[in-house]
Amino acid sequence: QLQLVESGGGLVQPGGSLRLSCTASGIIFSIYTMGWYRQAPGKQRDLVASISSGRSTNYADSVKGRFTIYRDNAKNTVYLQMNSLKPEDTAVYYCNADHEWRSGYNYWGQGTQVTVSS
Repeated sequence: QLQLVESGGGLVQPGGSLRLSCTASGIIFSIYTMGWYRQAPGKQRDLVASISSGRSTNYADSVKGRFTIYRDNAKNTVYLQMNSLKPEDTAVYYCNADHEWRSGYNYWGQGTQVTVSS
C-alpha cells in the first residue's frame, strides 16, 4: 500500500523557519523524483522544489535561497527546510513522488498546512 505522509507544518511568524518531512512507504523510494508543491486558497498547485534520484534539485524562483530540499533514501524521507518565511508562503504543502522512467506512477500526500503570520 503506497503512502506519502507529510509532517512539520504549522503556524510560524514571518522570518521564522519550519522543516517539512515526507515519508514514503510502498514504493522503491530511490527511483522516484520527490517534490514539494503548494497551493494557496483560490490558486493553482505549484512546484516549490524537487530532487531527483541523483540529488539534482530544482526550485521555484520565489523560494530560491530560502528553502532547501534534501532526501534520505535510507529513511525513505524527503525534507523541505524553509527559512526566512514570508506571509506569501502560506499554503497547503503537498509531497509528490514521480517515477523517473515510468509514466503514470505519480503519487501525492495528503498535504500539510503552513501558515506564516504575526
